[in-house]
Amino acid sequence: MGVVYGYWGVATQGMSIESALLAGGLCSVAGMLPDLDSDTGVPLRETTLFLSAVIPILMVERFRDMGLSHEAMALAAMLIYVTIRFVVVEFFRRYTVHRGMWHSIPAAFSACVAAYLIMPCPSEAIRVYKSLAVLVGFLTHLILDEIWSLDFSGRGMRVKKSFGTALKFFGKDWWANVSVWGKLVLLCYVAWGDHGILDRLRQRVRLERERYSIPESDWSAGPGPYTLPSRSSQQSQPASGFSPMEAWQTGPSDSKRIADPRDRPTLPRDEWR
Repeated sequence: MGVVYGYWGVATQGMSIESALLAGGLCSVAGMLPDLDSDTGVPLRETTLFLSAVIPILMVERFRDMGLSHEAMALAAMLIYVTIRFVVVEFFRRYTVHRGMWHSIPAAFSACVAAYLIMPCPSEAIRVYKSLAVLVGFLTHLILDEIWSLDFSGRGMRVKKSFGTALKFFGKDWWANVSVWGKLVLLCYVAWGDHGILDRLRQRVRLERERYSIPESDWSAGPGPYTLPSRSSQQSQPASGFSPMEAWQTGPSDSKRIADPRDRPTLPRDEWR
């Protein structure tokens, strides 16, 4: 199915060979995702080991949008690996049963939306094409499970007890139904606002790069629209039409002179008494 999906993308959708090969690989790997709830645990171990190594590589573009350094990308990749290998594996071992709600149509759409969030691309068409590859691979597994639930070995067709446990929207456990549908709604909500989040992250990274690319000397050298004159320039340049010599010869105004006994008016000696 992965080969067919990749060929369909190149032949009819105008996808590049690289995008088609990646989408075909994602479709093939997604065909093993429903077996994460297997009782043996072998598909869970092998699939999560592969995903823990591939998912950090697929998230490189998102790490760049977040403006992470190479050291931060390495730390994020290690954190994702540990989370998938230990947290996700333990979650599936404890809270899933074989042919439960993980074998369902809403779980397939949840995997598709999760792939959409993991793989941001410059082109929305390529991003949707890769995400739909996960949905096609997941649904192919569910359809094959339903086909294997029909027994054609005898004279007629016999329906097994497992028929109807793969392609379903709801299961018998109401808590599992709430959990799967709640995760799908949450993922769809995050995917709906993902473009706005990416635009804000890219704008912030671009502004930070422009800020650190300007030399320190240019921060105060260039005359800005609100540049104030320095105090030395104000003191060195006198006002137009007024020289320092005139200021030396000109006394203070009458309103600002200090009282002096010699400034008293001359009066007759009798009036002093």
